[in-house]
Amino acid sequence: MDVVYSHCCGLDVHKKNVVACVITPEGKEIRTFTTMTDDLINLVDWIKAKECTVAAMESTGAFWKPIYNLLELEDVKPMVVNAQHIKNVPGRKTDIKDAEWIADLLRHGLIKGSYIPSRDQRELRELIRYRRSLIDERARETNRIQKVLEGANIKLSSVASNVLGKSGRAMIEAMIAGEEDPEALSALAKGRLKNKKEELMCALNGLMGPHQKLLLETQLRHIDFLDQEIKRLDEEVKARMLPFEEVLELLETIPGVGRRTSEQILAEIGIDVEEQFGSAARMCSWAGLCPGNNESAGKRKSGRTRKGNKKLRSALVEAARAAARTKNTYLSSQYHRIAARRGANRAAVAVAHSILTIVYYIIVRRQPYIELGPNYYEERKKETVIKQSIKKLESLGYKVNVESTA
Repeated sequence: MDVVYSHCCGLDVHKKNVVACVITPEGKEIRTFTTMTDDLINLVDWIKAKECTVAAMESTGAFWKPIYNLLELEDVKPMVVNAQHIKNVPGRKTDIKDAEWIADLLRHGLIKGSYIPSRDQRELRELIRYRRSLIDERARETNRIQKVLEGANIKLSSVASNVLGKSGRAMIEAMIAGEEDPEALSALAKGRLKNKKEELMCALNGLMGPHQKLLLETQLRHIDFLDQEIKRLDEEVKARMLPFEEVLELLETIPGVGRRTSEQILAEIGIDVEEQFGSAARMCSWAGLCPGNNESAGKRKSGRTRKGNKKLRSALVEAARAAARTKNTYLSSQYHRIAARRGANRAAVAVAHSILTIVYYIIVRRQPYIELGPNYYEERKKETVIKQSIKKLESLGYKVNVESTA
């Protein structure tokens, strides 16, 4: 096989140590380093001393990050490779053998690095992912509050759509303070909830113990803390997103995609999508929103989607479900058409695929989303829709004659 890199290094990265194998025209050399900062600096210096131009690493978790950051600062091209793509022959599984195998594959150009964004984008991605974790934690804490209320037979969630709205929050705080009269509690309702006073009096007639009041007080305080931290992260993300404000506004024209979703999408895929992915199809495949290929002996097996980028995929599926609730849009029509025959989950993934495809072309062309309308598919497949409808009616015993009203 042809040698692509004459001086290269393979790294097998673990939590406590790194096994490095350098291959040069002079031969092969293997060393083991710890993952402490001083030892990692020695590792990078050793790789540079051997005149390596590229280093590939296999790693689990986030153990690759400090090594990648150090190599990125030097004139060594770092690559993080997928462990599934470089599996060795069974029976040859040791850290030293792994490092040799990675270096040998790299030397002959047989491995491809995973998509690792720039340092600024990596920092932005970490901020947005953590913000998402805090938002999810707030939702879980809200569910815990509802569970405590149900345990006290307070059916507030059966009447109020938002338990922690202005009205619900005031009622819960009054219950914590010791108020037990349903009429006094229902008098705290605001807005349209005032029209449900009788229902509220029935829902708020429960029996709350001291330990439940303590739990509610702690949970409300936790939610307030999470709100403050989410707000701080919002401000930091907003400052870092200023250079991409134009693209964010364009992404928000897609039905179901709001500000936070567009920020998360942009943090995951970056701004240079055409250079990085080459096409919308490849980007959708990388995100794990394409059917898998699994065929053997002429038989098609399970076509379930691959794992891909879980954070991006979850954000897009959430946007797809929001788009499904919009009125008179192509994405909503697509969701309901597929859900009728394939189920809601498959429909959500299909719409998420469409949204990511739209995102690709919006970023490349710098143009807003163009609404196709709810009848776009039917108009495009007009003859097919007519034939299917006639076939269904004829199967029910009807004779059909079709005439155009035009």
